[in-house]
Amino acid sequence: MIGKSSQFFISFLIVVLISVFFGATSAFAATPAVQIDSGDTTWMLVATAIVIFMHVPGLALFYGGLVSDRNVVSTMMHSFVSLLVVTIVWMLWGYSLAFGTDIGGFIGGLDYLGFNGVGPEAAFGTYTIPHYMFAIFQGAFAAITVAIISGGIAGRISFPAWILFSAVWVTVIYAPMAHWVWGGGWLAQLGELDFAGGTVVHILSGVSALTAAIVIGPRFEHLKKSHSPHNIVLFLIGAATLWFGWFGFNAGSALAANGLTALVFANTQIAAAAGGLGWLFVEWSIRRRPTLVGTATGAIAGLVGITPAAGFVTVPAALIIGLIAAPVSYFGIHFVKSRFKYDDTLDAFGVHGIAGIWGALATGLFATTAVNEAGKNGLFYGNPELLLHQAIGVGTALVLGCAGTFLILKGIGLFMPLRVSREEEEMGLDISFHEEPAYSPSNAEPKSMTYSIKKEAPMDALLKTDPPRPNR
Repeated sequence: MIGKSSQFFISFLIVVLISVFFGATSAFAATPAVQIDSGDTTWMLVATAIVIFMHVPGLALFYGGLVSDRNVVSTMMHSFVSLLVVTIVWMLWGYSLAFGTDIGGFIGGLDYLGFNGVGPEAAFGTYTIPHYMFAIFQGAFAAITVAIISGGIAGRISFPAWILFSAVWVTVIYAPMAHWVWGGGWLAQLGELDFAGGTVVHILSGVSALTAAIVIGPRFEHLKKSHSPHNIVLFLIGAATLWFGWFGFNAGSALAANGLTALVFANTQIAAAAGGLGWLFVEWSIRRRPTLVGTATGAIAGLVGITPAAGFVTVPAALIIGLIAAPVSYFGIHFVKSRFKYDDTLDAFGVHGIAGIWGALATGLFATTAVNEAGKNGLFYGNPELLLHQAIGVGTALVLGCAGTFLILKGIGLFMPLRVSREEEEMGLDISFHEEPAYSPSNAEPKSMTYSIKKEAPMDALLKTDPPRPNR
């Protein structure tokens, strides 16, 4: 395994060198058609940094708090390394495939290979922000999309396989989908609307996480014991960071600092609050007790739901979208997952996939040109055709994510193991692979293959009488 991983890394370095030496020869050749706006650029600098902060530490803490105390470092490492890998892949070829000159509505050309042609001038001669800024902002989206997938397979995927999967998935799944929707591809030509990534980010990552969970298989003790969050405080810090980061994610997608940006900001906040309350009331009525984990998860579902619609709908519509997104996700997690018994460890599909589907379809219902002339009217404003286009976008993301992820994992499995051994899984990947326990107990011997963390956490002891928590 080590030899094959080394060969991959050497090949990767060769591609980097080729791109560096033969790539960016005309990075500053384009003549800007519009002037750079300092206010827009300042906002986009902040928004991009916020999205990266949303990824690390936000998503890393969110996922890290939900897993067992034996897989905290491993889970956070998956989020962190995806940021590293995807950033480099995006710079070398991913951005060009997504936003290069359209080739038949299917893929971008090689105009921006190695960031060739990406410079300080206005992006595409039309935006009022530097091309560099636009490219890095989009790269932050690509990176967190890959990281979301790790939630479905936490605690059992092998680390070398995850690194290779991250590089391949963003190339053959994310980049084409981003081109189809945002890069002038066939879905954009059809008229599908996706303001900040309902189909490109959330549905695609959600269904990919579900597919990966099925291909790799469940945890060995998935159905034998409950899997409660090991650290709710860590989880809440992550959830709050994600909420904060979503303002850069959604409002930054306006690519300017203007009235539309303010509307998107408001819609994002309202939908998150509605989602949190929606989950709270549903959980309270069904399980007779509201939980912090559930309420925060509902807020995230509301944020996912508003993502594709944020710049196309009114504030009251955002309230409705967020309010419905939470119970839709709740029933997806507690009933669909229980019925089919798949092991989506941290409910990546239940939250991102299901709420993303609702949000994309809701855009086809509530969109109105009264708030954004660049959009379209939806069904409730006399245009049923948009709902059809949104459904096509949803179906495309589901098929691409499912089929593409299946083929990628099967291909990787021909060269290296996809998952760790049973012994490593039961010991926990923090020790068995990283030799780096999250909490470093005094009796730990990281290099001993007999080391394990078995003692019950004080918080778990206090919560023994609580109703069952969401199955993680």
